[in-house]
Amino acid sequence: MTQTPDNHTSQDDTESTFYAKHQKIYPRETRGLFSNLKTLSNFVLLGLFYFVPWLQWDEHQAILFSLPERKFYFFDIVFWPQDFIYLAFLLIIAALSLFFFTSLAGRLWCGFACPQTVWTDMFLWMERLVEGDRPQQMKLDKAPMSAHKLGLKTTKHTLWITFSLLTGFTFVGYFTPIRELFVNIQSFDLGGWEIFWLFFYGFATYGNAGWLREQICIYMCPYARFQSAMFDKNTMIIAYDQQRGEPRGPRKRTEDYKAKNLGECVNCTMCVQVCPTGIDIRDGLQYQCISCSACIDVCNEVMDKMNYPRGLVRYTTENRLNGIPTHILRPRIFIYGTILLALLLSLLYMISQRVPVLLDIIRDRNSLYRELNDGSIENIYTLKIMNMDKEAHDYKLTAAGIDAMKLEMDVENIHVDSGDVLSLPVRLVVDPAHLSQMSSIVAFELNTIDQPTWTTTEEGRFLGPLPTTR
Repeated sequence: MTQTPDNHTSQDDTESTFYAKHQKIYPRETRGLFSNLKTLSNFVLLGLFYFVPWLQWDEHQAILFSLPERKFYFFDIVFWPQDFIYLAFLLIIAALSLFFFTSLAGRLWCGFACPQTVWTDMFLWMERLVEGDRPQQMKLDKAPMSAHKLGLKTTKHTLWITFSLLTGFTFVGYFTPIRELFVNIQSFDLGGWEIFWLFFYGFATYGNAGWLREQICIYMCPYARFQSAMFDKNTMIIAYDQQRGEPRGPRKRTEDYKAKNLGECVNCTMCVQVCPTGIDIRDGLQYQCISCSACIDVCNEVMDKMNYPRGLVRYTTENRLNGIPTHILRPRIFIYGTILLALLLSLLYMISQRVPVLLDIIRDRNSLYRELNDGSIENIYTLKIMNMDKEAHDYKLTAAGIDAMKLEMDVENIHVDSGDVLSLPVRLVVDPAHLSQMSSIVAFELNTIDQPTWTTTEEGRFLGPLPTTR
């Protein structure tokens, strides 16, 4: 490191020390088993993202987070903010799934399902469509600006921006009914928040997938930093077999590489050229590797051309590379899998037993109790009944907990429309002879008349005088 005459480190040297200047990576296109699987995964995931909002179910959007209504439509089920417990379960399951699959097979999520990877692959495909593969792109970027270069760059960015805006539009379509959103865009009648999120999410897609790309994975994604905590020597990883490949070096196909004291690696650097993060897999396991498997496919192609066995770069384990027996099914896999299965079954059971009616009990705070003319003790409550179903329902209310207790209310029929909350004043009247203590537990039971299995029960307190005062 050089120093300036006043013994201070120069700014340029400091920048080069603490921050490596970004150099654009030009991933070469490859073909093979894993590349085809990744293409299929991208097609399915992108297809679901863009198609699902257009799917209608029972006169509403199949999946819709309706913030104004505070509802989440999921096909035939409507969730409310009171159903937050299901979201908590879902997030725990998602986190545990990440631990499970990472311990089992490394960074499968990063290579085949992460949104950053999926959208970046789409942007790379559009870039290759316009500018060509790796050599053509590098040649174009080095060439001076011309009408031809300007036209290609403009076309590429036009495709990127259009696709980004489509992505932003689809994202907003999960919160605003997408068919209404499409009509509102045509009539220039969008709300402020809709405009903000459409352009914000579109800009984020354009910046992350078009410009930042691998920098998101290397510098911004926390998963790359703590993944090593979930790895062990039996975790499936993408690795280069040094015992087969070293010492590496070029040779002709017809030459006996063993006679030249060479390994099977021809040092073609193709594995580096196809890597979307620009690493050399031959340097060993690195946190920048997202397990996209492109290096496996391209290395197998080279091995086929050289008539060498495939698998110089392959999915394997650290133990297997060192000749130690591998145990894929090990204690941590069984522990993660058992907990994951238990949580998943619990979530499914809770949803299957979910009753779309909420009952809340509020005691009258003006008086603890009232003594009626006939000597009976009366408690007054306000019941909040919320219908969380898509249809209106009639309900039947009963109360139990004290002998000979009478339930009185001013309405004969309890009717609540879909999504409404009914405030229902009720009175409980008890003969003081049946009170053995000042505070007794009572249970209000609400039954849905047209759905006998939809029953909810909430407990309250009935207050009265001291039994010794009677």
